[in-house]
Amino acid sequence: MEITSTNNDLVKETAKIQQKKYRDITGKFLLEGFKAIEEAYRIGLDIEKIFVLKEKVQRYEFAKDKLIETNEAVLKKISTTDTAPEAVAVACRKNFDKEILKHARKVILLEGIKDVGNLGTILRCAAAFDVDAIILYGSCTDIYSPKCVRASVGNLCKIPVFNMETVEELQKYFDGFERIATLPRSKNLLQNFKPQKRMLIMFGSEADGLSQELTEYSTTSVKIEMNPSVESLNLSISCAIILYNIK
Repeated sequence: MEITSTNNDLVKETAKIQQKKYRDITGKFLLEGFKAIEEAYRIGLDIEKIFVLKEKVQRYEFAKDKLIETNEAVLKKISTTDTAPEAVAVACRKNFDKEILKHARKVILLEGIKDVGNLGTILRCAAAFDVDAIILYGSCTDIYSPKCVRASVGNLCKIPVFNMETVEELQKYFDGFERIATLPRSKNLLQNFKPQKRMLIMFGSEADGLSQELTEYSTTSVKIEMNPSVESLNLSISCAIILYNIK
């Protein structure tokens, strides 16, 4: 199949998925570039179609039944990057059952995270350090936004991600966990911290930190020891450091 017109109906429909409301309506999102598409295909994500430059089609032979040959103009219309990638795929969201939390050992909670690049990087770190699930608590950014998908570098759907709004909902799944608040004022240094059981590691936003209600819900706390002249670290960097050290 070949499409070269930016006025094609399928192209117009695909371009709408750049907007969150259409992602929510359709349950679809965009994957941009070879690495993200290949990794998504490898882990079994449901890919509906792949728009690819005609001269690059051979690279995508692994998904030949999904391919739509096209040109740079079409890719520029459906992509969200300044420079159009060689391919853009339409993928379906992967839904997970919260029941899997009953068997989880290491879960992270992100409260009020707004930066999509940070969230994508955290998804990548979580996959690297064997996190079983991620909780987005309160008002958070969209994990399927194109920038977050790019920042996750193919790791978006490797780990279940759930949205929760209240402590009461957390209690259904995590009352038996060691609930660790990451707090700059904690007396527990990361280098000495040894969790005793299944853990929920809670991170607040860079702007506001962890809320009082989640601080009160925690059973313990921890902080990264660092030069006191530095006020704070980027959230994704903090997550990486803590996840690497807490086994």
